[in-house]
Amino acid sequence: MASSAEQQNSDRSAQVVDEVAGPTPASPPPGPAPARTPGDGLWGSGMPRWLPRAMVLALVMVGLFQLADWAFHELIDLFVMLLVSFFLSLALEPAVDRMAARGVRRGVGTFLVFVAVAIAVGGFLTALGTLLVDQVAKIASDLPHLLDNLIAWINSTFHQDLSVDELQKKLLKDSGAIENYAQQAADNVWGVSSTLIGGLFQAFTVGLFTFYFTADGPRVRRTVCSMLPPAKQAEVLRAWEIALAKTGGYLYSRALLAVASALAHWVMFALLDLPYAAAQAVWVGVMSQFVPTIGTYLAGALPVLVALTTDQPVDAVWVLVFVVVYQQIENYLLHPRITAKTVDVHPAVAFGAVIAGAALLGGVGALIAIPAAATLQGFVGTYVRRYEVTDPRIDRGEQRRQRRELRREAARRLRRMVGADSGDSGDSGGAERP
Repeated sequence: MASSAEQQNSDRSAQVVDEVAGPTPASPPPGPAPARTPGDGLWGSGMPRWLPRAMVLALVMVGLFQLADWAFHELIDLFVMLLVSFFLSLALEPAVDRMAARGVRRGVGTFLVFVAVAIAVGGFLTALGTLLVDQVAKIASDLPHLLDNLIAWINSTFHQDLSVDELQKKLLKDSGAIENYAQQAADNVWGVSSTLIGGLFQAFTVGLFTFYFTADGPRVRRTVCSMLPPAKQAEVLRAWEIALAKTGGYLYSRALLAVASALAHWVMFALLDLPYAAAQAVWVGVMSQFVPTIGTYLAGALPVLVALTTDQPVDAVWVLVFVVVYQQIENYLLHPRITAKTVDVHPAVAFGAVIAGAALLGGVGALIAIPAAATLQGFVGTYVRRYEVTDPRIDRGEQRRQRRELRREAARRLRRMVGADSGDSGDSGGAERP
């Protein structure tokens, strides 16, 4: 009996173990082993099949980006020259359009405009070069006298005992440094020459692209618009017209202001009997109008220095006063009236645009910043809808002024009413008297 009970317990234990362990796996069928796939075995922690292609594509994209970055940095000078040529063509094209409307071929009209601009620039550079050469020669001839006066002023002011001989000894003592500097300058002659040749080549390239852009303006616009649908063509042409109007207006308004400034300063310099009054006046007019931000200071510095070398150095004070006064007249009287319909850009916006242009493209960016800002402002003004603001809280000063005017008007009415009442009472009193 006991042995049969133990046998039953062992059978039950074996059955429980089999249930826990689960079914026995089937043996693989006979035959060759299956081929290993990317999703099995060593690959099987599971790399997706698209990952190798994605890695190759990422490497190709990185290579293309590096190539584009290299090409952009190599061609940045060409892009800048194209940008400058485009804005110059926008400034010159209105004149060519007027000549073309009168029957002149665009190529001939562009050539004539270029000749007129070249004559104006050449005349300015000739006048400036003559002025500088004459002043440098005069300063060189008067240098001993100026040096004696300077040493006398230093001795009397600072209680020193300097002399020309001591200065010569110090200069001869440091002649080694001067010789080294001269040697370095002589070694850099080739670098300066190459820089000059490169600048001339860039100027020639800008002039060539400007000529093509101006002469073939309609063809360029037609080529650009032919790649766009009709709705986009209208938008591009509208933006192009705004750019033409603003850039041409900027150039012509600046030219008028330069002429006015040159005439006014020529009259003043002639009254003071300054040497080369006309050349200095042209310098002031051109520099003050076409060099942004610092042009006014550069324009006034030269005539002030020239006046200091004359027999009456006090004329420099009068020149400085006139330059400052005329600048205020120009800012508040001439400039708003001349540029009201051409380039209506707020001075703060113009100053910020010049800073941004200089930071991006240097001097070239500073020169084209104002017409670019005017174009952008005109484009935004065309497409941005504006609403009239009637809330008086927009201008607290105006609101206070209106309240003050209302109080004054109420006080005047009250005084008139009191005066009328007193007059009526006086008339009635006089009528009652016997």
